[in-house]
Amino acid sequence: MVATVRAAGDTSDTEVAVRPLRNPATADLRDLAATQQARGALAEAAATLDRALEVAPEDPALLQERAEAALLLGDFAAAEALARRALAIGTQVGPMCRRHWTTVEQVRLAVGDHAGADAAQARVAACRVDRPARY
Repeated sequence: MVATVRAAGDTSDTEVAVRPLRNPATADLRDLAATQQARGALAEAAATLDRALEVAPEDPALLQERAEAALLLGDFAAAEALARRALAIGTQVGPMCRRHWTTVEQVRLAVGDHAGADAAQARVAACRVDRPARY
């Protein structure tokens, strides 16, 4: 599920990509969480991301990272809530938008809500905005 979400954030050369500024105060915590996830300490990684969210609660990229940690833990309600919160405060186009909506889609699939998954998938497609051929 998380691999699907992260792959949704891949970009092409023609796409408009909006990247939020990262809060330097959370950088070490984010790096630690990534290391913890890589070694399989999923609950520790989630707790570390929670600490980062105490510092920067309105960071959509950080909310998305925490949503993905929730997916890894099988906490689908939290994953969807975090992704939707990130959507509410973040960009409505580009790779991060697709990751948010793909998280919602994956949760909906996991709980057997295929109509909800289809609706989320349509929103994933709407997040892609290609640059004009000439500008």
